[in-house]
Amino acid sequence: MVSLLPRAPYLASSISRPTTSSSASPLRPPYMSTTNSGPASASAAAAAPADATRPRKLPVLLFDVMDTLVRDPFYHHIPAFFQMSMKELLESKHPTAWSEFETGLIDENELAKKFFNDGRSFDLEGLKACMVRAYEYIDGVEDILISLKKNDYEVHAFTNYPVWYQLVEEKLKLSKYLSWTFCSCTVGKRKPSPDFYLHAVDHLSVDPASCIFIDDRMTNIEAALSVGMVGLHFKNAEVLKKDLCSLGVEFTPVHEDEIKVQ
Repeated sequence: MVSLLPRAPYLASSISRPTTSSSASPLRPPYMSTTNSGPASASAAAAAPADATRPRKLPVLLFDVMDTLVRDPFYHHIPAFFQMSMKELLESKHPTAWSEFETGLIDENELAKKFFNDGRSFDLEGLKACMVRAYEYIDGVEDILISLKKNDYEVHAFTNYPVWYQLVEEKLKLSKYLSWTFCSCTVGKRKPSPDFYLHAVDHLSVDPASCIFIDDRMTNIEAALSVGMVGLHFKNAEVLKKDLCSLGVEFTPVHEDEIKVQ
């Protein structure tokens, strides 16, 4: 049984090097060993993308998607599509329609009906096309994903996003590097609800401390810490790589031709 009791929250920067001799690497806390020392389970084996005959490699990495891996079109492209400022858009849109869409409570047709407070109609297909044009990898993160894949890490999306995550997948093919395991629209939960994080560790059958959660929003990081996960605040790819290395995550050089063939 995986323990879901909260652990002492900390960020990667708070992990200090051991001052006494230890068999663990100074940059790899003991819980970051490459095999799971806890009781194995069938669901844990099924969740791991690696060969089931090999020990499960830890840590498991959980990535936010928007503004961590992929540029979010909400702040620039969507206001431009509606020919509004961000302030005007926030004042005119329905306060809960998007979050309802993200958790699968309404479909895209219902979203179109209630997106604006006054019920005005708009070009839904045009909005989707605008978003697709805007989707692109944040600089440097694809290199990180390629290296994680080369080193056989288990990587999952952990994102608040509606069924339109399929548009992101069609454009960028994130599934080359991760599994779309934890999307709010399919799980019915949203960050920063602790239930979403606990659902993830229960589904993966791992100790929370064996999960590294990466997000650009501190509110979501704090929720991950509250359930015992390791939390990394995404600022840019260079900082993220350094933070992951400090936790003992292995990286290998990625060449330009490897990106092209992915």
